Amino acid sequence: MSIHLPGTDRSETERLRGRIAETLERARARTVGLVECVDEAELVAQHSRIMSPLVWDLAHIGNQEELWLVRDVGGREPVRADIDELYDAFKHARANRPALPLLNPREARDYVGTVRDKVWDVLERSPLRGDALVSGGFAFGMIAQHEQQHDETMLATHQLRAGEAVLTAPAPPAVSAPLHGEIVVPAGEFTMGTDDDPWALDNERPAHPVHVPGYAIDIAPVTNARYLEFMADGGYDRHELWSEAGWAHRVEAGLASPQFWQRDGGGQWWRRVFGEMRPLRPHQPVLHVCYFEAEAFATWAGKRLPTEAEWEKAARFDPATGRSRRYPWGDTDPTEHTANLGQRHLEPADAGAYPAGASALGVHQLVGDVWEWTSSGFTPYPGFRAFPYREYSEVFFGGDYRILRGGSFGADQVAARGTFRNWDHPIRRQIFSGFRLARDLTPGEN
Repeated sequence: MSIHLPGTDRSETERLRGRIAETLERARARTVGLVECVDEAELVAQHSRIMSPLVWDLAHIGNQEELWLVRDVGGREPVRADIDELYDAFKHARANRPALPLLNPREARDYVGTVRDKVWDVLERSPLRGDALVSGGFAFGMIAQHEQQHDETMLATHQLRAGEAVLTAPAPPAVSAPLHGEIVVPAGEFTMGTDDDPWALDNERPAHPVHVPGYAIDIAPVTNARYLEFMADGGYDRHELWSEAGWAHRVEAGLASPQFWQRDGGGQWWRRVFGEMRPLRPHQPVLHVCYFEAEAFATWAGKRLPTEAEWEKAARFDPATGRSRRYPWGDTDPTEHTANLGQRHLEPADAGAYPAGASALGVHQLVGDVWEWTSSGFTPYPGFRAFPYREYSEVFFGGDYRILRGGSFGADQVAARGTFRNWDHPIRRQIFSGFRLARDLTPGEN
């Protein structure tokens, strides 16, 4: 039975409770689908040294849910305090996790099931107001985002595993001709970040004004066809197109094309998609490229990668009202008509496939399809405060990380709003990453 909350609107609280339940159920259904499609040997195997075994991700999802919702929010006794260290991502590098005494698949399934049963009781009893951890359901939203982020990581592990295809989904929308061109964004101030979204994470806060000089940004992400032009023009062999760090990595890693691309004897390019070889779709955004590849392409094209502020202004700023939206198309949640999210498809849609998802400035596909590299490093916003723990964001500030924005086809809507910040090392390609270009304006354009 639901509890009446004195001093609050009962229906509003119950709507929030229902939203939380639906969001948690959606994440768990996806997790189950990603682990139940392979056998136990595949679950405990390490498919790449830069990824965890799938069974580690499964139990880690449950452990984080137990720590924050069962113990902290619910004040309940631990379910399995003895495994906390095993599933602490900061204690054990991914390459070393297969050697740990991990829960086996049956134990992991039982564990996450027990934790979730207790969470339903915690959710039913929580007033969803009070301190910052529970107000607006923040802790529940944080855990749902954590699970969906690991689901995307597990999806990337599926892309790296050998063997037959085990995942299925309908093909994404196609277009007869790709969207191309650019949008000029005049100089001016906009509000970056958020104070209003109750589930926004600490690195998205606080909202703050940013003045952005005038710039132009591509209307859509760079496509496979355009990237092939870069390759055909010797892009991977021309040192002058690469930064020194990028060229050193290109040589060391032997980069010659995006990850998972293969060329047959007749010269046609194919791409491995979750165990299947498929002909390269020319109008799709290019996928599985690292920051250094995106940077070299930008130099070749006579442009550059956008800054994080430029990306967010293109995505959120509405010149008619002067306010920043939650999503490019407005403040309403994504639908199948506005963005390619949630593993609805297993690859990006063609450039121009989601006109209803365009931003107020006219820029397309800023949310969904591919994470987009920006030129910005991962730094805190002015007035940043770590919450609810330093290890979510603060310990990652600085270093060589580069910000990615927008979410991919493998990201869920709970972790793909216009303020959401992702980050990774510039050499990473297993993530579902692509990019779009920007440029400075010439005199008279602004």
